[in-house]
Amino acid sequence: MNRRLRLWLLAVGGAGVAALLVAACLDLPAFGGRSHPYGERAVRASLARHTANTIASVNFDQRAYDTLGEISILFAAVLGCLVLLREARDERRAPPEPAEVDRPVRRYALIVLPVALLTGLYVVAHGQLSPGGGFQGGVVAATALHLLYLGADYRALERVRPLGMFEVCDALAVSAYVVLGLAGILAGTSFLANTLLPYGTFNTLSSGGTVPLLNAAVGMEVACAVVLLLAGFLDQAVEIEEKEGS
Repeated sequence: MNRRLRLWLLAVGGAGVAALLVAACLDLPAFGGRSHPYGERAVRASLARHTANTIASVNFDQRAYDTLGEISILFAAVLGCLVLLREARDERRAPPEPAEVDRPVRRYALIVLPVALLTGLYVVAHGQLSPGGGFQGGVVAATALHLLYLGADYRALERVRPLGMFEVCDALAVSAYVVLGLAGILAGTSFLANTLLPYGTFNTLSSGGTVPLLNAAVGMEVACAVVLLLAGFLDQAVEIEEKEGS
């Protein structure tokens, strides 16, 4: 296939996508109007399943299949980065030397670390009740762990960050999401159908049926993925060096 043919295919495909987007936009409700059919249905379904946070209901109930695709993309992206950032043949691993950390930076980082970690876990646990959820809380929890790198040194971070365990937990979190979906099929409904558990009392931690479980699986996957991703980049910046004479 020559370059001109590829450009023609790209132009035709782009024009088709543009036409579909324009057609979809023309059929949208008027801006500022009172008719929001999708929003009304989403809120109605959220209340019916006792999920106080409508966005969490959309992500982990009404379109939970799409969220499975999103965490799968994140899982594949992190896996690809780790493959690319692994130690190459012309590189060597040098033990990092501890650096001097200013006392105010050390004190602030070590004080904020447990607060940030608890905040991340809180956001994950209350995702079905308030703004936030697994994606946001997972990033906060993973970032909080790296305050130890700022407040102490790289070796201290390595001691609390066993990468093998995080790799296993990352895979288990994605698998748990899929298993919860398959459980719906085994129960006689459909994949990722929110029919396995009682919906509980509205606006409590146990409400929402399977929404809290799927939310927790996503939080675990995102936290582990971010830790592994940052570990790969930190290894390149701190430990991995080119071999002498290469």
